[in-house]
Amino acid sequence: MKDRVFSGFILVVFLLAIIVFNTIFPPALNIAIALISAVAVYEIIKAIGLDKHWFITVPSMLTAIAVQFVEFQDANLLIYSLYVVCIFCAMLRHHKTVSFRDVSVAMCMVVLIPLALQSIVMVRSLTTDHGVFYALICVFAAWIPDCGAFFAGKFFGKHKLCPVISPKKTVEGFIGGIVSDAVLLPLLGIVYSALFCAGEEAVSWLSLLIIGVFGALVSVLGDLSFSLIKRCYHIKDFGNVIPGHGGILDRFDSVIFTAPFVYLVTKLLPMIP
Repeated sequence: MKDRVFSGFILVVFLLAIIVFNTIFPPALNIAIALISAVAVYEIIKAIGLDKHWFITVPSMLTAIAVQFVEFQDANLLIYSLYVVCIFCAMLRHHKTVSFRDVSVAMCMVVLIPLALQSIVMVRSLTTDHGVFYALICVFAAWIPDCGAFFAGKFFGKHKLCPVISPKKTVEGFIGGIVSDAVLLPLLGIVYSALFCAGEEAVSWLSLLIIGVFGALVSVLGDLSFSLIKRCYHIKDFGNVIPGHGGILDRFDSVIFTAPFVYLVTKLLPMIP
């Protein structure tokens, strides 16, 4: 538990550093998300067992990085078109040694992970003054219910939520995660308004409440979805770079599902009108 708390603290410090750098060097967020995307893609490729095949690993990681520096549909289309060409050319050469089924899973994840995490970069562009706050909410909307579920499940958990896919998750933890997100996200909005807007710009309680409640549900869906992948490939964690959490993908699996949801809600109902 100490490792989990310490690692969580380090991740929060990392995000706060992005806030500081965003003022003097805006691409810091793009670089951070690009690195997270690349490592997450590598972890899924390693879980599948394709990490020793450079002709799969290299194009996949480069695609994950490139996506984070464009925000236009045509550019993404070009990037993924080149990626598909590279992969299929490689498959024509190595089809006897590499399973197309495994490559298909990798290709699916190379589309899902970078594009979903790109939402964190895109949500920043929705406003010139509060973009970093929006980006942080994309992450906190997933991490807060995860922490809330962990502690609620630890102290009150009795009924298993999905015992086969994720044995440690409980119904009580699930409820605790939703409640913590619904309470803490609006509170974060109030703190942000007081500290960075001098109280002059009020946050939208409705927007943050929607993100808090439904974001927690989407977060659990993401967590369970990637847990299902781990069960299919018989691994406990995607990596071990974060003590107490596993790999980057173990920490950002719920963010991958939550970030696009936060982007869509914020675009329709801005957190700060």
